[in-house]
Amino acid sequence: MLPQTRRWFAAATVQQPRYSNEALVAAKRGRTVSVVLPALDEEDTVGAVVTGLLPLHGGLIDELVVMDSGSTDGTVEVARQAGARVLRRTDVLGEFDPRPGKGEVLWRSLAATSGDVLVFIDSDLVDFDSSFVPSLLGPLLLGARAPATQLVKGFYRRPLRLQRTEADQGGGRVTELLARPLLSALRPELAGVVQPLGGEYAATRGFLESVPFAAGYGVEIGLLLDVHSRHGLDGLAQVNLGVRKHRNRSLLDLGVMARQILGAALPRCGAGEQPGPDGITQFVQFGGHWMPSETDVLVADRPAMRDVRSARSA
Repeated sequence: MLPQTRRWFAAATVQQPRYSNEALVAAKRGRTVSVVLPALDEEDTVGAVVTGLLPLHGGLIDELVVMDSGSTDGTVEVARQAGARVLRRTDVLGEFDPRPGKGEVLWRSLAATSGDVLVFIDSDLVDFDSSFVPSLLGPLLLGARAPATQLVKGFYRRPLRLQRTEADQGGGRVTELLARPLLSALRPELAGVVQPLGGEYAATRGFLESVPFAAGYGVEIGLLLDVHSRHGLDGLAQVNLGVRKHRNRSLLDLGVMARQILGAALPRCGAGEQPGPDGITQFVQFGGHWMPSETDVLVADRPAMRDVRSARSA
């Protein structure tokens, strides 16, 4: 690890967050907080996540929004019944045809919310702990480095859930096999980030609206690289959230995810131009024969929201 990264890790990593809601509410000083839950076919978990956050709504949380990415199950109904404001991706920025993927709904959420600070929480979490939100807000609102901090990443232990069993470690396979080696090679200053792809993070609206949003699962590494490029290590902090359990995906799904992450990371690291719609070829077995399976993968960025607002007002 580079010396500057070691110094950043020691100063910007909160290993045992102990932020009280009362202290955080006082530290808002007129600022507002929006919590956004991106969702796609998460009817089994989204209700519990919303229910867990409701006690903070009206105090620490000013706005609680579920952004649906085209669910075909009961996600929208479950989230509404639980008490969240629910928006479909087609409800916001109607002049842009909707694209699939997480990055799309997080980008659209900027136009659907008003908070000065946004917290993103994945809606597929199991045994959700509402302390994630105050823990993520702490470094932004109360931390000694708060004036400079623009993005706070959560990190955690990630059990790997395999059918009916659960391994204590082993989640975050794309992080360990792709993202961490990639950052070590192309952006070594970020080698101290524990969970570069983690879906739980908080950021200032000013930062979020100043940068493009990568497509799909490239959004997290895109924001990480952009905050570092624009604000340096001083703009970044990270906090220990304990344990994060969610729905683990198949290796084929993870391959598509990795392709999107590369599409976002390589151009931001000066390692190639960002391509347009692209794909990945994988192989599956049918009756003892290996057959190619091709998947289209969108890797194009959405423009910075402040540019969208400027174009709208022109």
